Amino acid sequence: MNEWSKAISNFTADLGASGTYSGHRGLQIEEPLLFERDSEGRCGVDLPAPPKAKNRLGTNARKGRIGLPGISEPEIVRHFTRLSQKNYAIDTGLYPLGSCTMKHNPRLNEKMARLAGFADIHPLQPVSTVQGALAVIDQLAHWLKVLTGMPAVAMSPAAGAHGELCGMMAIRAAHQAKGETRNKVLVAESAHGTNPATAAACGFTVEAVPANARGRVDLAALKAQLGPDVAAVMLTNPNTCGLFETEIREISDAVHAAGAYFYCDGANFNAIVGRVRPADLGVDVMHINLHKTFSTPHGGGGPGAGPVVLAAALAPFAPLPWVVHGKNGFEVLEKAEGAATQALGRLKGFHGQMGMFVRALAYMMSHGADGLRQVASDAVLNANYVLAGLKDDLTAPFEGPCMHEALFDDRFLKDTGVTTLDVAKALIDEGFHPMTMYFPLVVHGALLIEPTETESKATLDRFIGVLKALAAEAREGKVDKFRAAPTLTPRRRLDETSAARQPVLRWKPEEPARTAAE
Repeated sequence: MNEWSKAISNFTADLGASGTYSGHRGLQIEEPLLFERDSEGRCGVDLPAPPKAKNRLGTNARKGRIGLPGISEPEIVRHFTRLSQKNYAIDTGLYPLGSCTMKHNPRLNEKMARLAGFADIHPLQPVSTVQGALAVIDQLAHWLKVLTGMPAVAMSPAAGAHGELCGMMAIRAAHQAKGETRNKVLVAESAHGTNPATAAACGFTVEAVPANARGRVDLAALKAQLGPDVAAVMLTNPNTCGLFETEIREISDAVHAAGAYFYCDGANFNAIVGRVRPADLGVDVMHINLHKTFSTPHGGGGPGAGPVVLAAALAPFAPLPWVVHGKNGFEVLEKAEGAATQALGRLKGFHGQMGMFVRALAYMMSHGADGLRQVASDAVLNANYVLAGLKDDLTAPFEGPCMHEALFDDRFLKDTGVTTLDVAKALIDEGFHPMTMYFPLVVHGALLIEPTETESKATLDRFIGVLKALAAEAREGKVDKFRAAPTLTPRRRLDETSAARQPVLRWKPEEPARTAAE
């Protein structure tokens, strides 16, 4: 078999469902790994021959190639361009992940972050040379305090979960400063998984607070669980069922009466920004996901930013460093002395993430107070539009309107043989990223949809129309279609359980076949 035939055989063996000899599907070109494209002697740049030198490695001297692929410049460009075409992103379509707030990142923010005065500075520069950057941090901190009604903010935490850690460490330090030993934290059942994990990481015992039939915290159960051993209560408002906790003031009053602190997960602040101040709800500490509320880039593992706003009782424990107003401009307070005697110390190497701070401040200033209020209003409007459009075809677990996200359960799939996962996979074939599945855990077979404020009515109409059609096909018994989906993607449905438990994290070249002479 010649090399051409062998290549075609390999493609069709791996991707026989494509129906083509090449493995390609029209202009969707099959792309092997970079290492599989390796061809010795090819290179994208001309490098001078290294000078001859005496070997000083002894028995550790390299005996073969180091394993970097040899590829020409055009092939490298095509490889990464083709890979980028397989990505789904907020810039290519609706990203309805509930609880994630996948909103548009305005390009104005990107332009500001790329200004030389922000993009080219270094965290180890003398403070006198970065006064503008410190002014940005200070101004962003000011508006975060204004929007939340809180007197203090810690800017250094790197992301939401890091902000949770900061807040819970501050709560622990506050109790210790008062000589109290409180070892229990109450966490709402619908909370993000990071909430109980963070509390446990801080040494607390975690106890779940049940939800009532309305999808909100059971106030009576919460009060019964409060006691002198409770350090804090952690909940989200609006919660992860997409509902506003209507008894939030009663909750916070009960928590404070028991001598505990109220930690609010700020993941859903986008739904109330400019309309409700968390401090007015009795919140003592809350992290803010800048990517969710103030449009800094989301996903890809970073860079992130999770500032934490604190009430006066917790402010002295905010982690270092602090940006403060000094005699000669801004200064960076880096030692636990003076006003910072009780500070937690450092949670991060430097003072937050400058690029995210610039983007968030640009977003705030371009919107203004009325614009941010409109952000929250439109986010809630879009979610309720989705809820209204789908409530007769899907099944909603709770009565009444929602806040920023619409929650459905799997009762509409009963006796069809189709699951929540099947619906999500079928959505991929329709060109939509699936919604969040099976979360929150308080709802069976959950489908959680958050359209955010940046999606148009036309886009939402297409999305609603597709889900209506899929629900109808499920009721018509088209089980085989759902179980086979997705069929139009570069790869078909994977064994996700095995992939999670036995991931292949390293590529290894095939061993060359040995001949009889060897």
